[in-house]
Amino acid sequence: MLIGEYIHTIDDKNRVSMPAKFRKELGKKIIITPGLGACLFIFTAKEWEKVSKKLSDSDSDLSFLKADQRNFNRYMFGRAAEVEIDSIGRILIPDFLKARIGLSSSAAIVGVRDRVEVWNDKVWAENKAVVEKQAEQLAEALGNGQK
Repeated sequence: MLIGEYIHTIDDKNRVSMPAKFRKELGKKIIITPGLGACLFIFTAKEWEKVSKKLSDSDSDLSFLKADQRNFNRYMFGRAAEVEIDSIGRILIPDFLKARIGLSSSAAIVGVRDRVEVWNDKVWAENKAVVEKQAEQLAEALGNGQK
């Protein structure tokens, strides 16, 4: 399980280190894609396969017949990139994804169970402060949805 929050610097070659606790679980190749909100999502190849199947939403894979699904799939798949973790645990975030979330000198790397999120560290701090104030209400709303 991927959990925890880490702040890592981005080196002069635009590489960022994955936390040591994540490296074994992530494997050598990962998929990085635009996330929801102001972050990027990182999936293992195995988890990306699961996400791909869920996004197809059909045994016959006719997801292309639904406009909303086509658009979301373009968003997730069209800007996804396969990236290798190097021998010392660094990844190169493609420039177009780096620009999308405004990464410059450091990033927040956050484990969210089945994926890793990469955030601009300042935006992450702001988001975290807002969510922390709403935690009880969010828990209540999620609890009310349970049967």
